[in-house]
Formats: sequence, C-alpha cells, structure tokens
Amino acid sequence: MKFELIDQKNDIYIFQLDEKNFIKICPSRGGIITNWVSNSESILYFDEKRFLQTSKSIRGGIPILFPICGDLKSKSSIFGSQFKQLMQHGFAREFVWKCFENKDNNSLRLTLKDNEFSRQYYPFNFEIKIDLFLHFNKLEFFISIDNNSSIQMPVNFGLHPYLNISDFSNIEFINPPVTCLDQQKNNLRLTSSALKNIKNGVDLLTYSSGQTLLKDTFYKRLITLTHPYPFDLGVYWSDPPRKMVCIEPWTSPRNSFIDKFRNIYISAKQSKKLYACLSINKIK
Repeated sequence: MKFELIDQKNDIYIFQLDEKNFIKICPSRGGIITNWVSNSESILYFDEKRFLQTSKSIRGGIPILFPICGDLKSKSSIFGSQFKQLMQHGFAREFVWKCFENKDNNSLRLTLKDNEFSRQYYPFNFEIKIDLFLHFNKLEFFISIDNNSSIQMPVNFGLHPYLNISDFSNIEFINPPVTCLDQQKNNLRLTSSALKNIKNGVDLLTYSSGQTLLKDTFYKRLITLTHPYPFDLGVYWSDPPRKMVCIEPWTSPRNSFIDKFRNIYISAKQSKKLYACLSINKIK
C-alpha cells in the first residue's frame, strides 16, 4: 500500500494498492473521497472543475453526511436560540478532517472531532472515526461515532457516493424495494415507476434489505452497496445531464431530529458502529 500527498495546493492524497487500484481523498474538504479507480475503471463521478471553485458545493466523490441527513423543517435550531441552524446534510462535509495510514492493517483512517465551529450548531462532544479498506474490487467503510459528552447525543449519518454511469438508458436497479418516498413531491410511489424518470432527475428514499444493486450494461459492471441496519435506508438521486447516479446509505430520513423517526441516540461516553461496502463485479 502507498499513501502520499500528490497535490499540495488542493490537499489531495492517494491511497494505492497499485497503478490500477487506488482512491484519492481530500481531508480539508470534508474528508471527501474524490476518486476511486478499480481495475483501471473510474467508479466515481467527480466534477473537478466545480471542486476547484471552492465557493461552490462539491458534485461528485463520496461526501460524508453528519449529524443529519437531508434537511430540517425548522427555521431555527432545535437546540436553542444560542445555536445556528444545521445546514442540509450537516457540517461534516464542510470541515477539515484528519487522515492517516494504519500500516498494521493496511487501512486509511479519517477522523473528525467536535470543535468551536461544530459547537455553534451542535452542542455535543464527539469523534467520528472511519477506517477505509481498499481491495481490488471493493471499498469498505468501518465507521465509529463516539459520544464524548456527558449526555445522550442524537445522530444521523450518511454517505453520498456519486457513481459513474455510461448513460441513463443503460442502467438498471436490481430488485429495488417495492415502494419509495419521492422526496421532491413528498409522496409514496412504486419504486419501479418512479425510477422511469431517473433521466430527468429523481430523489427517492427507500427502506432496503441492506443491499442496493446497480447494473450498467454498457460498462458491463454490477455495483453492490452493502449497508446493513441501521445504515439500511437507501436514497436514489440523479442530477441530469450529469452522467451519474447516487445510491446513498443513510441511517435516518430527513427531519428525524424533529419527528424522532429512526433517530439514533448514543448514550454518554458510548459509541455507535456502522458498516458499508461498495463492491464491483464484471458482468457479461
């Protein structure tokens, strides 16, 4: 394994098995994985031109969502008037993460601790630790969220992988959940019917079995997202004309800090562990 800084100006590191298998990561822009190359194939969509315009939100890679997924239906902070309202998907993707190689198990660790800025939004002491394991055909995430506060801490957590596709006409979701919540219209729909509109843009929340499968017949690959409970919510999102689809593991739906539905609570001085894995298989 090789881990080194390859672009000092933009804070890009490479974590590499060999020339055909590697990820690139930017700790200073939310700990985002910007690129994943598996057997010489670029798995992730990444808008590099937009990334370099630092005033704009990133489109691509694998952003990290914490402490909420989606947004909150509130004009003020749920924690009191002295706190700022949490932005969509939380603040983790806005902060500088620490990143280092663990040579004992050939992994890469990302960490984020509470700081003076996070406490303006979220009155808790926490630490997130993400151990990344890179294999020839898969990328694993072992996630630990530590509550270092003396009180119970509410959390949501999500990943937002942008996946390269050849064309919307060439992709198929394999055995998706029967129904979904259309987050644009806030109504329940048959998933198969809603996905027919993916080339025009969709935002669908599903309750999965802990596995989401996307097939691209032109690229001849099957991407499997494994995300067991409580990481088993799956969001399908597209943003045409960008040739990409997001399949996002979430612990909790939008607004769960307010309506308490599937909100996760971590007791004082305790941790919550989550797991996700993206794997790539060639198909005929």
